[in-house]
Amino acid sequence: MPTVAINNEVTTVIIVFTVEPSQQQELVDAIATFLPTVKQQPGFISANIHKSTDGVKVANYAQWRSQADYEAFINNAEAQAKGEAVRAFGPPDMHVYEVVASETKIGIPEIKAGGYLAHFAEFRMQPENQPRMVELAKEHVVPAMGQPGLLSANFHRSLDGTRVINYGQWENAEAIEELQKQPGFGKEKPYWDGLAENEFHLYEVVLTETAD
Repeated sequence: MPTVAINNEVTTVIIVFTVEPSQQQELVDAIATFLPTVKQQPGFISANIHKSTDGVKVANYAQWRSQADYEAFINNAEAQAKGEAVRAFGPPDMHVYEVVASETKIGIPEIKAGGYLAHFAEFRMQPENQPRMVELAKEHVVPAMGQPGLLSANFHRSLDGTRVINYGQWENAEAIEELQKQPGFGKEKPYWDGLAENEFHLYEVVLTETAD
């Protein structure tokens, strides 16, 4: 069972597609068809496919042994040719990440279908703002964990400086709505105000593949 690599023992790649609701399952199916090829690549650890409950996103929380292994896969023309059906959905938002803060009520968070709702909070920023965004994430993740229903919160920073993503695990959507009522977490003066733009969606895990 894949787990969130809270100590950065693997390389994490988060890939987020934006789709029309009518295309969401089609994209999931295309990714599923491509995964046997991906699994054959040296350094592959896991691919964890999520689809948003509102129908407009598909996210892959992928893990590789190293960044070099991932880049070798990206540069493998033969392997990439087999993913043409996936690329037909347009370029995703795709970055390499490291975990910078993790708080959990469930031990090392497992990535698995069922049992929780996933929350990808995608913060986009200028690289000069990322260090401060990481500081604020660390400051706010502990009080957020006081919210009933939040199982884990795992902040990742992209190595190119332009993203911070929180991969959260929740018991239900109502708990997220309650957190958004707290100062600093809602639409009015959120803690990232002036540093980043935030887009978030709720997801369910629909497919998990690991290396043989």
